[in-house]
Amino acid sequence: MLEPEIAAFIERTAAIYAGHSTSLPPSEQRAIYDRYAAALTPPLPADVITEDAVFQASAGHLIRLRLYRNRRKASGTPVGTVLYFHGGGFVLGSLDSHEIVTARIAADTGLDVIAVDYRLAPEHRAPAAHEDCLEITLAALAGQLPFDSLSGGALQLAGDSAGATLATSVAMRLRDDGLQGVRGLALVYPMLGTEPQMPARESEAHAPMLTLADVHAFRDLYWGERPPYPAWTIPLDAARFDRLPPTLAVGVEHDPLRDDARVFVDRVNAAGGHARLWIGTGLVHGCWRALESSPGVKAMHHTVCQFLSEHSGMQ
Repeated sequence: MLEPEIAAFIERTAAIYAGHSTSLPPSEQRAIYDRYAAALTPPLPADVITEDAVFQASAGHLIRLRLYRNRRKASGTPVGTVLYFHGGGFVLGSLDSHEIVTARIAADTGLDVIAVDYRLAPEHRAPAAHEDCLEITLAALAGQLPFDSLSGGALQLAGDSAGATLATSVAMRLRDDGLQGVRGLALVYPMLGTEPQMPARESEAHAPMLTLADVHAFRDLYWGERPPYPAWTIPLDAARFDRLPPTLAVGVEHDPLRDDARVFVDRVNAAGGHARLWIGTGLVHGCWRALESSPGVKAMHHTVCQFLSEHSGMQ
């Protein structure tokens, strides 16, 4: 059953955003999605300031970044950094579209949050988004991001939906390459395979906000309609689940992707790791935008912020 406040959120969303229409050109899809996101994005929290920068990738293209900082933190004090990879099915989303999330994480944890504007499909198919997020993470670990004001501290990775795919894949790739330095991994309604896990794949196939058909459409736009896919880009296809950073995986009840979070946590813990599952009863995919109205989303947000704070070394 939907939380009453989430039912109201879905109605409000339907009035603004008719849903994913993959029959439209990507530019039109993005314009509609960005208008929807803007309509639900409040002003920046009073204590949060932003700084934009551009990183030149090794392949020559530019990756836009945005730093969110809580001005209450003393200058020069290491506070820790969260690299945030936005959702949108690898097709939608931008620095602006997820500001409701990135700004509030910075406000409520005191951590520096850096949003990453990776390349989008179908213009840039797999593994383009993964490569961008990996390169930004490596630059962050090496202290080479273009923000003079970064004060150091622990690095964590976070993302929602497709962004959670990216965060997980990057963490696994770093492990496989023998690299360390990521202290935590926060995944919100993650997509971790090219086919959602059972039973939610069937029981929530027609869930509000994201259907199984939507998942398949986005999958095909990024990875293509037929395998083989770049193996490192699909976390649940990995051969190993050991030696990953402490992980929080959030699933929501009415989402065909709900059990991706559960299966991933089970595999990490079975491999001797430390992973925690949190399921949002009555919530739907994309519900973080209902942060101001939904008790369940407030609890979800608090859980994510608490996890990031605990693994930042600040507590």
